[in-house]
Amino acid sequence: MWYVIQVATGKEEQILAMIKKYGVQKYLKECFSPRYEHRRKYLGQWRQEQAILFPGYIFVISDQVEELYQSLKHIPELTKILGVGEKWTPMTKEDIEIVEVLAGRERIVKFSEGYIVGTQVIVLKGPLKGMEGTIRRIDRHKRKAYLEIPMFGRVLNAQVGLEIVEKK
Repeated sequence: MWYVIQVATGKEEQILAMIKKYGVQKYLKECFSPRYEHRRKYLGQWRQEQAILFPGYIFVISDQVEELYQSLKHIPELTKILGVGEKWTPMTKEDIEIVEVLAGRERIVKFSEGYIVGTQVIVLKGPLKGMEGTIRRIDRHKRKAYLEIPMFGRVLNAQVGLEIVEKK
C-alpha cells in the first residue's frame, strides 16, 4: 500500500536520510519524494536541474503499516502521516496513478515538450502528455508549467519542466 507523510517543506531530503539512519527501511518497499527536471539559465547557458515535485510530502510503500508507524515515531521533525486520527489512510488508486504517470519508475518527472494554439497547450512528448487539463499556467521564459493536481482529497500545486517549441 502507498501512504503519504507530511513533513516540513524543504526538509524532505533530511527526513529521507533519517529514515535510513533510524533503520525504518526494513518496513518499507520504497520511500521517496518525487522530483521534476527543469532548466535554469546560468551565465548564458541552460542547465538541467531537479527539484522536489510535491514540497512537504514523502511517499512510502509498505505492507507492514503498523510496524512502520511505530518506527517512524522515533524520527524527529515528522509533521504527520496523512490519515484519519492515528490510522493511516492509503493513497487512492487514482492518486497512485497520477504519481506513476508523472514520475514513472525513476520517481522523476522528465521534461515535457509542447506547443500553444490560441490559449490551449498541446503536449507532444513527456509525462504531461494527456494531462494538459491540470496545467493552470505556463512560464515560457522559465520553461515551467504550473499544475493543480487533485490528490489526498485536496488540490496540490506543483511545477514541472515544459518547453514550448511553438506558438500558433
